[in-house]
Amino acid sequence: MIEPLKTRIVVGSDHAGLPLKNFLRDRLSESGVPVDDVGTETPDSVDYPDFAEKVAREIRPESGEIGILACGTGIGVSIAANKIHGIRAALVYNDETASLARQHNNANIICLGGREVSPEDALRWVRIFMSTRFEGGRHQRRLDKIAALEPPVREHSSS
Repeated sequence: MIEPLKTRIVVGSDHAGLPLKNFLRDRLSESGVPVDDVGTETPDSVDYPDFAEKVAREIRPESGEIGILACGTGIGVSIAANKIHGIRAALVYNDETASLARQHNNANIICLGGREVSPEDALRWVRIFMSTRFEGGRHQRRLDKIAALEPPVREHSSS
């Protein structure tokens, strides 16, 4: 297996993704990967968009940082995170999607379903995601088209 990048990882989840997020955070930390956990830390019901936003806003797309998000299915966090400018969050559900999310889409957040996947599979997919490089070429042209769909970032005025 390719050794994972030693880049900063930001993790977050709602209550349904909490056990998976904690498992991934702990395994990655044990292997020497710097991990920042933005929550939740409670099994009490919370709203997944809040944690998707926290992770997405912590990621600096140009830095190579990676986010990991988990909710019950991974769908909600992926939709919410993709609302943040510069974020490409990918719902991953097997080895191939973990690899292609990076190779073809240069995804910077991996989204997982805490109620849908085993922790061991999720960890394998995170490692694949972390160790796969963007291919560029024709894929960059497509990402440029996606970026053109995003509204321009507006500066906040102090009125």
